[in-house]
Amino acid sequence: KDTPGFIVNRLLVPYIMEAIRLHERGHGSKEDIDVAMKLGAGYPMGPFELSDYVGLDTMKFIMDGWTAKDPDNPLFGQSELLNKLVAEGKYGRKTGEGFYKYK
Repeated sequence: KDTPGFIVNRLLVPYIMEAIRLHERGHGSKEDIDVAMKLGAGYPMGPFELSDYVGLDTMKFIMDGWTAKDPDNPLFGQSELLNKLVAEGKYGRKTGEGFYKYK
């Protein structure tokens, strides 16, 4: 069945957004959350590393679209930190800075 983002993005983006929200609420540093998911879940990249790889602008574009379609869904809630980084032109690896700096 059709769902916003189909299967992969529908699972992946809320996972990443929850990691961002955990960080925003002070439950862990970006680094600690990334290491926890790599060591604890066996993921090759943590959610912040993956966000920078995908592109924060792409993440925001997806979230904006989902929020517009289903504004009451808590999985689609916005992130002030993500919105701030995108507004500053910090999209991740493609711009040299996102959640992390790349040089």
